[in-house]
Formats: sequence, C-alpha cells, structure tokens
Amino acid sequence: MMRPFSPPPVTSPERSHPSLPGGADLPGIPPELLPALAAAAAPDRVALVGGAVRDLLLHRVHADPWRGLPDLDLVVEAAPLAGPQDSRSRSPALRLADRLAGRSPDPRVQTSGSGGLVVRAIREHGAYGTVELELELDGQPLLLDVATARRETYWQAGENPLVSFGSLANDLARRDFSINAMALRLGMADGSVGPTDGATADPGEAGGHPGATFLDPHGGLEDLRQRQLRLLHERSLRDDPTRIVRAARYAARLGFRLESGSLEQWQRTLAAWPWSWRPGDPPALAPPALGTRLRMELELLLERERTSLALAALQDWGALALLDRGLQADGQWRRRLRWARRFGLPSLAALLAGAEDPVALSDRLQIPHRQHRLLGQFMDLRERLAASQYTEGWPPSRWCTVLEAPGVSPEAVALALCWGFRPRRPLLRWWCRWRHIRPGVSAADLIASGLAPGPLLGQRLAQLRSERIDREAR
Repeated sequence: MMRPFSPPPVTSPERSHPSLPGGADLPGIPPELLPALAAAAAPDRVALVGGAVRDLLLHRVHADPWRGLPDLDLVVEAAPLAGPQDSRSRSPALRLADRLAGRSPDPRVQTSGSGGLVVRAIREHGAYGTVELELELDGQPLLLDVATARRETYWQAGENPLVSFGSLANDLARRDFSINAMALRLGMADGSVGPTDGATADPGEAGGHPGATFLDPHGGLEDLRQRQLRLLHERSLRDDPTRIVRAARYAARLGFRLESGSLEQWQRTLAAWPWSWRPGDPPALAPPALGTRLRMELELLLERERTSLALAALQDWGALALLDRGLQADGQWRRRLRWARRFGLPSLAALLAGAEDPVALSDRLQIPHRQHRLLGQFMDLRERLAASQYTEGWPPSRWCTVLEAPGVSPEAVALALCWGFRPRRPLLRWWCRWRHIRPGVSAADLIASGLAPGPLLGQRLAQLRSERIDREAR
C-alpha cells in the first residue's frame, strides 16, 4: 500500500489581488447577489470558484463568448471561533444556508418581500455540508451549489480520497487544473475583504465584482492566457486518473491544449500503471477511478462535449488505454458513434463495443443495466453470426430466424450494424424492412379455417411469414 499523499501546501494562505474595480458583474447574475452572500456568510468567508471564474476570465482575457452557467459554485471557509456563543456544530455551508433562510443579522439579506432574496429550497448532500440552494432574487430564479472548504488525501492511487474540512487554500490545491484553481473571494459591499498578500496579475484584466478579491495561488490566469491545461502537482493523475478524461473534455470545449509537463506526467503514470487493479483482474476489484468515477466522466464527455474532439484527444494522448487496449487501437469509434445516433442507441455502449471484451469493461465501469444487457446481446449475436460459415447463401427468412432469436433485441442488431458486421446488407434490410413483415393472415383467420389453437398454430403463422418475407424480398 502506498503512503498517503495530499497536494503540497500553499505556503502563503492566498496569493491574491487587491479588491477589484466595480462594473464587472457576472453576466446574468444580479449585482446585489454576491454582496448579499458575503454578508450572510460573515464571519465565515465565501468565494466563487470553478467554472464561473474560469469562464469569466476567458470572456475578459480572450473575448470568448460568455457561456452562461445554470448554477454557481461557492466555497465557504470557516472563520476562527468568535466566542463561546458562536456554534460550530454545523458546517460553514449549512450556516450560510441557515442565514439566507432567515437568520442573518445583516439587513441587506432579506428573505421575503418585494425585491428581497427569497430561499425556495435547501437540499443538503453528502457528509461534508454540501448544500444546493434554490433562490429567487427580484423574481429571478437562481441555483447555487455551496460547499465547505476542504482538503483531500489520497491514501491509495485511484481510490476515493479521505476528505476533511480545511481552508480555501486547501480547497483550491485539491483541484484538477490551475485554470480551475482560481477564485473570487467575496467581501462586503464596501469592499472590506480582510488582509491580502500581494498581487499576482493585473486585477483590471481579471475582472470581478465590487468587494471581491481575485485568488490565483497556482498561476491559473497565466495558463488561461496561454490556453493550456496544467495539472497542479506531480501525482495528480496517479491519485485520480479520471482527470485525463476531464482534460479531454476541457480541450474539446475550450480549445485548450494539455501542457507538455502534464502530458509527460500522464505518459509516465500510464507506463508505470501504479493502480492496484490491472487488465485481466476481476472487474469488481477495480478502484473507483478505474470504475464508476471513470464511467461518470465518460458519460459527461459523451453527453455534454464535442465528442469527436474529446475522444480524439484521449486517443492521441494514449489515454483510451485506461479503458481498454482495443479502444486505444480502435479506428472505427467515429463511425460507431455516428451510426449509434442514427439508430437512437446509447453512445457509451456504442463506444465500448470496440473494446477487446466489452462485457468485462462494462462490468468494471458498472454501466446502466440496459446498456450492459445490450452489450451482452451484441456479443452473443456477433459470436453466433461469426460461427456461421455460409451466411452469403441464406434466404431472408433464415436471417430473420437468427436475428429474432430469443435474447436478441433489435437494438443488438443495430449495434452490430454500428460495429461494422459483414455482410452488412442483410442486417440493414432486416432492420429497415424484413422485421416489419407480417404473415398476411391472422391467428383468428387460421382458427376460422379449422386449425386448432396451440403450437401448430404458431408454427403455421411463422411459416406463412417466412414465405412472405422470401417472396417479397425477391
């Protein structure tokens, strides 16, 4: 077992900017929201983190279009104990939610009435005080994700980290890339945000909100200027290999490249394969970062990103080998995904169909049951057809018998078409035409003609359908 590891500490609590000039509000966000959040958090401190800060800087530095986020990510850092009456029984994130819900001492934080900030719902998630808030401000609905600042320690590569409360510096240091490790620490509306430790970039270029302090302890702004993705520390991918999939997502979405040192880290990590599970081991023994968490990142890539660009980046970096060697060498995934969209098949199953052992890989990733069953049916059908030596001379009715056998779904036939099974024409004709042909007479007609109900009735209907299929296919 490897020794526990956590990211190196930030020697200065915050390498920050002085308060930023006004007039640079987040597009689409009411300007009074952020000061109200800071007021409600006091004496704790709250910071805007994640995609909102990164995309705001992209908007200002590179004039990239503002993408408009459906929610805002906030981190609350606990203040030192203010006295015996100051309860620490609830996490800072939950304390912020409580104050917004009606227990704030600050008059700027209203919870009812015209023009006030109204809390519609509070939902707590997980054991570390993560809260989802549904708000309404001046009639505008808002969704906030509020978390308590925390630190993470990876006790073994690829496993879930050990999590504990920490500082905002700890929280930024646990993130994946430098461009996601920037924050806007919110202050009171008069700009009183507490002491700072010097500037690291031009605050005018960074943009921000009145009373906000831009925090950039890991040089994210410079990487953003250069449009590059840089990992925060040398064991980043060893700890969590799903970060390479996230890198491909950002590369496709933002047009960024993977910084050379980070690419070298990936290549060294993959060559060492430091994870306890190896290909060929029982799928159930895979650590989360090679199993369920990896699947979740893939689902995000396939559902939300420019899929071809992201997968091409993974393949170029050699990162599809994290899934399967067959997928890394696969040159047909673009065609499979294109045809899967036409057939209405799930993209994840279509991608995994190119693996050396799709069923074992789906077991390891714990993909949804419907997709797992589809891959199993696809493999059975592929093996059944591959075992038949003379399919070229089969009549259409014979194809129908095989493709409609118990345990074979139409989706499995469609996946075989996506995969590129040969001969292709009979499968495509079955999908488009043959499977829809009916016998021409009903069971009631045959019974009326004197055929008794039972197995012979079913056999006769099947015979009549086969004859009609062969006749109409000429």
